[in-house]
Amino acid sequence: MGAGIIGAACARELAVAGFDVLVLDRAGAAAASTSHGEGNILVSDKGPGPELELAQLSRRLWPETLAAIAGRTSSQELATVEWDPKGGIVVATTAEGAEALLPFAAAQRAAGVRAEPMDSDALTEAEPFLTERRTAAVHYPDDAQVQPAGAATALLADALRAGARLRTGCEVLGAVTRGGRLTAVRTADGPVEADVFVNAAGPWSGDVARRLGVPLDIRPRRGEVLVTTPQPPTVFHKVYDADYVGAVGSGAGDLQTSAVVESTRAGTILLGSSRRRVGFDDRLRPEVLAAIAAKALKLFPSLAGVHAMRAYGGFRPYVPDHLPVIGPDPRLAGLWHATGHEGAGIGLSVGTARLVRELLTGGQTEIDAGPFRVDRPAVLGTDTPGVTEEES
Repeated sequence: MGAGIIGAACARELAVAGFDVLVLDRAGAAAASTSHGEGNILVSDKGPGPELELAQLSRRLWPETLAAIAGRTSSQELATVEWDPKGGIVVATTAEGAEALLPFAAAQRAAGVRAEPMDSDALTEAEPFLTERRTAAVHYPDDAQVQPAGAATALLADALRAGARLRTGCEVLGAVTRGGRLTAVRTADGPVEADVFVNAAGPWSGDVARRLGVPLDIRPRRGEVLVTTPQPPTVFHKVYDADYVGAVGSGAGDLQTSAVVESTRAGTILLGSSRRRVGFDDRLRPEVLAAIAAKALKLFPSLAGVHAMRAYGGFRPYVPDHLPVIGPDPRLAGLWHATGHEGAGIGLSVGTARLVRELLTGGQTEIDAGPFRVDRPAVLGTDTPGVTEEES
């Protein structure tokens, strides 16, 4: 249930493993959150813990997954993924930022992350247009980027080649249960039966779960991105200020911005990022875009005068404890969840799919899936609508 990057990755992993897979989406493939992101595949913004382990697993799996897809499709189709292992650089511009960044990077190194401190000369060589006002910098060679909609489409296309089916314009309306087990979901076109249902509806996962009678505390958290006109080579890595890590881990609902600057293969430069909780209000706010631009200029003063040709925003599936929700729902047999990745869903998708497949087949998981379990206090809701028992 959901044809964004998480649903596409799960569909591919399960179809390749021999499952009979049907993907449902109320709109179209990669049409919502997935197409409104930057395509980040990051280890740099995650401290030691379960999410970093999932990020490390995913980072290892991404090249393997793309290599497997390449063996079954044309190079032209795979080119839409725009896989770019360009690495990331985190920059502090204040003494306080350096005091936070360097110990954070040291802790990451202890957890197996390649995090390489850079002196001023190395930083200038790597990013010649970066501000001279910097107090510390760390290079993360394993950070990468994809074109998010292209990546999701490639994963889904490979699932279809492996026998999966896709139904778009198919909204999940409710549950059909028997003996405490989910046996079908109701749609406008009639019930859809299955043995296992995976809720991969991103920011709308909470609504889907409520319709199925088991609330899930997944909330939308909005972010915006500015896109410049195509430029000569200006930004060579994913570059962001040290404030970004704090913004990612914060639960504050008011506006937070931090400088995140990176180029695309088309020559445009993406400027982010913002985080705010405004429900599903999708209006672009000029004051948010202005704050993003101002912080980007602090990192790259040379962008002053560059034109922004468009802006876009999207919703991230936010969980109060900042961990994804992956695994079976103990309240309703047959229902599984793969959601709650907030802004990291692109990067974490293939690792999430691997965990889902390993858990479904009862095999040994490559990392501990326990921290992502559904029955966490931060995940379970309290306003539980009843589930009507129906005989199919």
